[in-house]
Order: sequence, then structure tokens, then C-alpha cells
Amino acid sequence: MKITLVKKILSDGSPCRKCADVLQRLEASGHLARIDEIVEAHETDPNSAGMLLAKQYDVDRAPFFIVEESGQPAQIYTVYMKFLMEVLEA
Repeated sequence: MKITLVKKILSDGSPCRKCADVLQRLEASGHLARIDEIVEAHETDPNSAGMLLAKQYDVDRAPFFIVEESGQPAQIYTVYMKFLMEVLEA
């Protein structure tokens, strides 16, 4: 299983408030180590890796998680608590 976190970087260069909160929760719970990749979606760069992933998966909010398992379509989570319960604590 591969887990990717996509977080938004605002036009002033700071992370979005919700993204920073989710990162803090992941770190405090010890789950940050289970995240394989963190990708940034730069508000000012539509070609940044995170913006391209958001477009590919038709996601319009951040942060979001992409969970990939071999032979299955990627699962997208836009709600942290749902991701926590269904993936990290499953």
C-alpha cells in the first residue's frame, strides 16, 4: 500500500491552515511515518505536482490522501477522520 498526502501551499508560501493541522495530528499520533509521500499543490502553480494530482483525481480541496494498492483503483480521501479510521486504524 502506498499513501500520498497532497497539501496546499498558499500564494504567500505558507501551508493552508487545515493542511498544517492534519500534519500536526499525523505527527502527534505517530501516523506520519505511514505516509509514503507528501506532495505540494502550489496555489500559484497549476503545474505543481499536487495541483496535477488534484486535477487527475478531480479533487478541489486540500489536504487529501491517495491510497494505492496493487491491482486496485486508487482511493481518495478528503476527510482526515474517515482516512484515519478506514486506513490508518483499520
